[in-house]
Amino acid sequence: MPSRPPTSRPHSGAKPGATREQTERRERFERARRESLRGDANGPVIIYGWHTVTAALRNPARNLRKLLVTENAARRLTEEGITASVAPEVVRPSAIAERLLPDAVHQGLYLETEPLPSPNVDELPAQGVVLVLDQITDPHNVGAIFRSASAFNATAIVTTQRHSPDATGALAKAASGALEHVPLINVQNLARGLAALKERGFLVVGLDSSGDSDLATLPLRAPLALVLGAEGKGLRQLTKETCDYVAKLDLPGEIKSLNVSNAAALGLYVAAAKLK
Repeated sequence: MPSRPPTSRPHSGAKPGATREQTERRERFERARRESLRGDANGPVIIYGWHTVTAALRNPARNLRKLLVTENAARRLTEEGITASVAPEVVRPSAIAERLLPDAVHQGLYLETEPLPSPNVDELPAQGVVLVLDQITDPHNVGAIFRSASAFNATAIVTTQRHSPDATGALAKAASGALEHVPLINVQNLARGLAALKERGFLVVGLDSSGDSDLATLPLRAPLALVLGAEGKGLRQLTKETCDYVAKLDLPGEIKSLNVSNAAALGLYVAAAKLK
């Protein structure tokens, strides 16, 4: 009796009609999405994209591990006089794409580095404006917040060690180089972190649609900490209780809430105008 050919077992999560390559890419995407909030503590920070990688290459505080470049990207780096402390490896674009999530725009540059040093909240200069993030988990939103923080010359961003994305991958890409300019401070407990800021003289103002006052009408002063909560949930109750004020952004239109990254930019604008 002739033997049967081996039956191939479908990949977990495979969709009917999907090719093996499509299934593998889907599995890689799902695995990365599950791990996006907390990666390997000993693993490298992944940075890709032109602005993000070149900003990291210009930062002497970055300890580089590996740099992959396409021929076109290597030529552009040379033309712009951008060098790296590690020898770049020239590869095909697909060699970079296979290391990233589907649809990630790498522009021919991929960098692995050590994480940047994270100062202690007690070491934070008591000046300017600090952004505090209360369990904002979307890496694209946090990256966009970093970009606005850099544009408004914020002193730092404070977030929790848990329930927050790592400063790598999609977050770094959305930040577009801002990770090199705005320090990231991690605290174990947000309420205690806010209390430490208040001890250092910070005025702590939470931004929430349930706030009693308009941010623009408050007597703001520096040093100032603006606290933002996750979309949907907003600020947690203990966070609100720890703030000196809980304020809202008074919007004239029918929609009274903004995406948290837009709210951060508007809050920074209002604070900058009042602190001149």
